[in-house]
Amino acid sequence: MATEQTSGRPGGAVAEVKDTGAELISSAQEQVSAKAHELGDEASFQVREQLDRRSTQAGEQVQAMGSALQSGVEQLRSEGKDVPAKVMTQVAERAEDLGAYLQSTQADKMLTDLEHFARRRPWVTAGIGVLAGFVASRFVKASADRRYEGSRSNGGGYVTQPRRSLPSGGA
Repeated sequence: MATEQTSGRPGGAVAEVKDTGAELISSAQEQVSAKAHELGDEASFQVREQLDRRSTQAGEQVQAMGSALQSGVEQLRSEGKDVPAKVMTQVAERAEDLGAYLQSTQADKMLTDLEHFARRRPWVTAGIGVLAGFVASRFVKASADRRYEGSRSNGGGYVTQPRRSLPSGGA
């Protein structure tokens, strides 16, 4: 940085301050960008770690469900109901396979598989999204209804007052 004035005019000091300000802004932008990138990496790591943990738990539960279905298959066969037993056997096998996949697959592989599925079957993916949104809206509505009914029965409901009409005539 030059500290002398250009041709003895005070404008040189202004130019120096502008240069210093530009350097400070550039440095601050680089630091913010680096910090944002670092935070993004940390968030991505946390999401993947949670996905690994939750998918393993879900896999254990799905496998347990498959085992329970297998015991139901044995009961159906002992009662002579072979067709429902065959269907339940297939469902139980699929559940156990899904459980094993969820337990053994890393988050990155799982996300890649989901991405490939969504690209191969966009309409199915959209349908799943619509169905999930509908189910979520029903839960929210049911929850709101229960809260509303609970507040009315506890006397904690809102008291509404009749609306006053504005006087007619010029304003």
